[in-house]
Amino acid sequence: MRKPKPFIKYENTVPGTFLKRLNRFSAEVLIDGKPEIVHVKNTGRLGELLVPNAKITLQRADKVGRKTAYDMISVYKPRLKWVNIDSLAPNELMKQHFLSMNYDVVKPEYKYGDSRFDFYMEKDGQKHLTEVKGCTLAADLKKGIGLFPDAPTERGVKHLRELAAAANEGYICQIAFVIQMNGIHLVLPNHETQPEFGRALEAAAKAGVQVVYYGCHVEADSIKITSVVGDTIQTA
Repeated sequence: MRKPKPFIKYENTVPGTFLKRLNRFSAEVLIDGKPEIVHVKNTGRLGELLVPNAKITLQRADKVGRKTAYDMISVYKPRLKWVNIDSLAPNELMKQHFLSMNYDVVKPEYKYGDSRFDFYMEKDGQKHLTEVKGCTLAADLKKGIGLFPDAPTERGVKHLRELAAAANEGYICQIAFVIQMNGIHLVLPNHETQPEFGRALEAAAKAGVQVVYYGCHVEADSIKITSVVGDTIQTA
């Protein structure tokens, strides 16, 4: 029996139009032609996606007493179609993936060294560590290449160094790039934005850390992992 592919379907969604970003966490949009302040579920820059008059999808919040009534979950970019910008989606998809793989133990938010990693797993006595990164920045649509990060991330560099150390101690380690766009299958380090991340990624791969790319199919109100590429670093 084939295992179902990791999938998120958002309920209670409405279409909108992006007007402007107010700060890392909020934006002004139009819903049914009326201005509304909404929560942006991604603190990245997203400068190539969040442009005036872009079509967006919002989800009505179910939490009583919130300052904003909607979360922005996806943005339409003509050549990519829908791009999921929910920063919680990659971890939820990977959680579904790992739970389907018959590990003896799957623990999210696992502390190792001075870092907290997204997942710790065990199988037949072997220990695994995985850090998950969501990618929303496209670079070369013809070659299906994205870039990470879209803004400097010292935390991401620290995670790579800790993963390399864990690999040297016998853990099976993985950095999982969940690509929240259609048509992108590989992720390269964004050297222009943060050369240090690229150097740390290369060093981690040489230490034995698996670099894996999870391609997705994205619709306005859903995201699904559809492909997995490689366990070695790709270079430009």
